[in-house]
Amino acid sequence: MTFSLVARSADGRLFGVAVASRFLAAGALVPAAEALVGAVATQAHANLAYRAQALALLRTGVSAIDAVAGLVAADPGRDDRQLAVVGATGDGATWTGPRCHPWAGGQAGDGWAAQGNILTGPQVIDALRDAWLAREDLPFPQRLLAALTAGDAAGGDRRGRQSAAMLVVQRHGGYAGTGDELVDLRVDDHVDPVSELRRLLGIHHMLFGRPDPATLRDLTGPLAAEVAGLLAATGHPVGPAGLDEALAAWTGLENLEERFVPGRIDPIVLDHLRRCAAR
Repeated sequence: MTFSLVARSADGRLFGVAVASRFLAAGALVPAAEALVGAVATQAHANLAYRAQALALLRTGVSAIDAVAGLVAADPGRDDRQLAVVGATGDGATWTGPRCHPWAGGQAGDGWAAQGNILTGPQVIDALRDAWLAREDLPFPQRLLAALTAGDAAGGDRRGRQSAAMLVVQRHGGYAGTGDELVDLRVDDHVDPVSELRRLLGIHHMLFGRPDPATLRDLTGPLAAEVAGLLAATGHPVGPAGLDEALAAWTGLENLEERFVPGRIDPIVLDHLRRCAAR
């Protein structure tokens, strides 16, 4: 009832799962991931214990292939399940039980595994694979989304659409460096969940993405004067503490504090400030 991709970034620093299904809140059941360790997807007649068990095995150095083999061998319900695992190195692994509803199957390669059941056909997995392999130019979360989008466009779940989710982990990659969840987004019930996931990922990037040092602009001269005027127009005039404090206060209220850099401004922050001032 689901199609998914589990993957590792080329540099081995990020792990993630992207999933879509004609099932309520698939993101609450299917994915699990741990920074520096790996990622897991359990689906069809999901065995939620697989998530912690697979990560525990990976943590001890067991390969993804051996983790999948061990878990399904010990599970009397394996014939009705799908499982995918990717570890810190090597190929991903995927299992499709012979009693999974057709079409069901999966493929795996270096650092990835794609699988699905109750699909319109094997072309869904081919599309997941091809998009993942072709879009190395994209940031890791966007690459996962590109693969999920391709699977959806190729037919996806033959019963229709309902939910989609993405989980990406990176050591200290979470909010303010205080956690490892770089992206944790869910669309639980929607007529076009993959498109909605794309919208949410765009908002997530704007609010929580790290500034690109190459694009930061110095807050001096005419730009500093413009920013001061824009802040005043939004009700945050520059006070005695200066421009940085006023801008920091405004970015905090707009949930853009991750993009605040003293003495400089992120173009994404500047564009948002201009829009807010224009309103």
